[in-house]
Amino acid sequence: MPAPDLGATRRWPNVPACYGWLSLDRRGRWRLRSEAVTHRGLNDFLDRHYAHDEHGNFFVQNGPQRVFVELDYTPWVVRLTSAGGLETHVGRAVTVLRGAALDEEGSLLLDTPDGVALLCDRDLPALLGHLHLPSGELADDTFLLTFIAQAEACVSALTLDWRDARVPVIPLRRSEVPGRYGFIASPQATVA
Repeated sequence: MPAPDLGATRRWPNVPACYGWLSLDRRGRWRLRSEAVTHRGLNDFLDRHYAHDEHGNFFVQNGPQRVFVELDYTPWVVRLTSAGGLETHVGRAVTVLRGAALDEEGSLLLDTPDGVALLCDRDLPALLGHLHLPSGELADDTFLLTFIAQAEACVSALTLDWRDARVPVIPLRRSEVPGRYGFIASPQATVA
């Protein structure tokens, strides 16, 4: 992930951070005070300046100010492209998958080089057809429902076969996702 320009921060070091204004929803849409951001230029700006700190807080660098992002779920949302690939909500191609997880709601999480990403729910049916049992058979609905009901991550009996990769899929509780993948869903101002 390219680093945002921090030049203005050095010139104006005491600009307070902003909390509670900007969020990222489960479909990878920016929201400003709960309203969808529809202006193309503003969306492009937010995409270009999206970053994270060493603590796992995600933010948009707006000149000298950090605008911290409330995450509806994960810091990244992945979508299928018209060419059949995957890309993040900021438009970066996802060419490597390191693993995957299904939560108790049936959401598919993908472990990418940028970090954990939620697959947009609109694309879930297309990727469910790539979940296989160890025998190579396609995982049916009954198996998937049993799999996501497992309370703890275990050795996977399920794989996601995507392009030339075969990655294990683990069951995972939504509440465990931030800790497992090292991000903070709701950044808070620290009191000094």
